[in-house]
Amino acid sequence: MRTFVAGQEAYGDMEFAELALGIDIDLLRGPLTPETVDERAAREDAARDILADLRERAEDGDEIAGWDALYADALTRTVPFLRAARGHRTGAGEAA
Repeated sequence: MRTFVAGQEAYGDMEFAELALGIDIDLLRGPLTPETVDERAAREDAARDILADLRERAEDGDEIAGWDALYADALTRTVPFLRAARGHRTGAGEAA
């Protein structure tokens, strides 16, 4: 079965969410692959601008933008699981 959003075919759950909500998940959450300090700064700057725009539209009465702002804000507070797992290196409680 094929899934379309606004005339564009979505090839997976993430792409469906991006097309439906108009939010680039990797932009707000961060990519699963390493990024340079400059790439991260640029991504976070763009994410802040998008989040500010969504909040402004929500304050002007756009309910959908309000929900999108909540979702986008939550994404900025997450860490991709694979990146978090690679960075987790504690010795406490782990078998030797």
